[in-house]
Amino acid sequence: METGTGLAPIKTFREFVTNDPFRALQQRFNRMFGEGPLAFPAGENLSFAAWSPACDIFETADDIVVKAELPGIKKEDVKLTIENNVLTLRGERKFEAETKKENYYRVEQSYGEFSRSFTLPTSVDLKNVNAEFKDGVLSVKLPKREEAKPKAIEVNVK
Repeated sequence: METGTGLAPIKTFREFVTNDPFRALQQRFNRMFGEGPLAFPAGENLSFAAWSPACDIFETADDIVVKAELPGIKKEDVKLTIENNVLTLRGERKFEAETKKENYYRVEQSYGEFSRSFTLPTSVDLKNVNAEFKDGVLSVKLPKREEAKPKAIEVNVK
């Protein structure tokens, strides 16, 4: 807390979490790399969080659509399954160092396996699901069953 201002510094959500097993390790790394050519710019921290693709889910009149951002991932490294009305997206972002003779000073991209699962409504027609992978974005269209699609009913007002 700064003296004289009466204001406390703003804390991030991570600072409010007291049961973070990597917090002490992260603080040590930040102190270790705090000076010299490997220094982090002010306010930056090493992050040990596992990578997980960002996903958007939205509904149209005919479909439920799931879009996942998968930059740098090949189609062959992605697996999409539906089991017990749960859509699961699994894959792996592989570390491929093109510069083998140079040392890395900093690697900020996350690598490794990931998995995202979403419970589907029972109104999805599982036999007609289709997916497209283009420009690092996976789009999954889950068509609604006919009985689940919105219907316009005209009501005569007297």
